[in-house]
Amino acid sequence: MAATDRPKLGIIAGAGLLPRRIADRCLAEQRGFQLLLLEGHADPALHSGLPFRTVRLGAAGEIFDLLHQAGCREVVFAGKVERPSWRELRPDWRAAKFLADFAFKADKGDNALMAAIVAAYEAEGFKVRAPAELLDEERPAPGPLGRLSPAAQQSDDVTLGITVARAIGRLDIGHAVVVQGGLVLGVEAAEGTDALIERCGHLRRGGTGPVLVKLRKPQQEIRADPPAIGPATIARAAAAGFSGIVIEADSTLVIDPDATVAAADSAGLFLLAVEAAE
Repeated sequence: MAATDRPKLGIIAGAGLLPRRIADRCLAEQRGFQLLLLEGHADPALHSGLPFRTVRLGAAGEIFDLLHQAGCREVVFAGKVERPSWRELRPDWRAAKFLADFAFKADKGDNALMAAIVAAYEAEGFKVRAPAELLDEERPAPGPLGRLSPAAQQSDDVTLGITVARAIGRLDIGHAVVVQGGLVLGVEAAEGTDALIERCGHLRRGGTGPVLVKLRKPQQEIRADPPAIGPATIARAAAAGFSGIVIEADSTLVIDPDATVAAADSAGLFLLAVEAAE
């Protein structure tokens, strides 16, 4: 299928550079797209020069209408979105109905919410695509991605971090854990990875810096909530005194891989991809 024949893409944009990278890829492929920036989450300055509309997260009816009017047949969720309070959300009737239906589900974790959101868009007739599918970038293979590898003590922290990250993932608590010297400094919950890094930076002890381990949850809906890192993650970890980052091979979206690896090398952090769990 020629690029110009591909279905028009709706980009639901949260924070960070990922939505811009997808929009730029559409431009390079001459593919039509409708960029919708979520108010209070996406930074309009990052999308300078692109046509976009700004919408509220809770305005589900408006979002669906804009996507249909633009002729979109596929949709991608890109960028970080913090789960808002009911007051911040200000849901319209379609969002309120969705939330009411979701309230009766036994599982109310983040993954269950993401899966329900994907199902709602598919019920509207849209095919939901994962960001990695659209960027067509290679998933990291197992092993060091940059020049550095974990030393012996760091390898022990990596092993412990993987064990803990798998456990909290199965419980749908979070993606990430921070370990230093055999001690778990923190696990990711509602605050997200960026806040976890900052919090654990204040808990850092002397010696070799902490290790961030960020893995996919076993049941994760990667079309709506893929585990991702990028140059900004490296910068935050370096500023917090970390010594390395571990991600999962074949399932982690590395935003701008060359820049991410170069940033890790420059900061003196190892960047390690590990095998997915059986």
